[in-house]
Amino acid sequence: MRAAWKTITMLAVAGMIGTPSAARADEDGQAKYAHRLTEATQAFQELTSSGDHKVPEKLMRDAKCIVVIPNMVKGALGFGARLGNGVMSCRDARGGWSAPVFVDLKGGSWGLQIGAQKTDLVLFFMTEKGARSLVNKSKFTLGGSATIAAGPMGRSGEADTDLHLNAEIYSYAKSKGLFAGISLEGANLKLSDKANGIYWGRTSPKGILFASHEPPHMRQEARDFVAVLPRY
Repeated sequence: MRAAWKTITMLAVAGMIGTPSAARADEDGQAKYAHRLTEATQAFQELTSSGDHKVPEKLMRDAKCIVVIPNMVKGALGFGARLGNGVMSCRDARGGWSAPVFVDLKGGSWGLQIGAQKTDLVLFFMTEKGARSLVNKSKFTLGGSATIAAGPMGRSGEADTDLHLNAEIYSYAKSKGLFAGISLEGANLKLSDKANGIYWGRTSPKGILFASHEPPHMRQEARDFVAVLPRY
């Protein structure tokens, strides 16, 4: 009997010790992704306030979904590799934006390159079909699953009559302090199950993006990101 009580007591103590540890790990994970949202908010604000080097209003007005990947790492020695983690939001039926979900980018870049650098990346999905393909496919390849092109910038792209948005995705990256159009063909983009699970719990990322399932407790950094997205 004493042995049984001793075992029960030890299990109870272990449970009490383990619970705070698990809670701290969960809080640390949420803090990590909260910081990513804050960085994404800053990156998008920089993109939309870059003077003559800015995204045409027609593109921002017509975009169905937006992906922002802050501090994407590109390292290379002969052949390059890209690695980034960011967030994605899609328009709802009323023209507003969904809560952001987390995405991962992995892909190669061709050409002779030496060194490593970090850059902010922004993708504009012009069709809901392209965005849904990202959610539904186990492997979504930029340029393969959906056509992608370097995004137009500056005054030359301002006139609606002169801008023909034929690609499904337009991409921008920050170089030397300024954003410019960039081609990312061959890179793989997917939802981050780990990040979404830690930050949003059991709420479905697909439901958040396309069914207006706003999470019950939307934190301030997520609201701040949605607030900077274009509204027309």
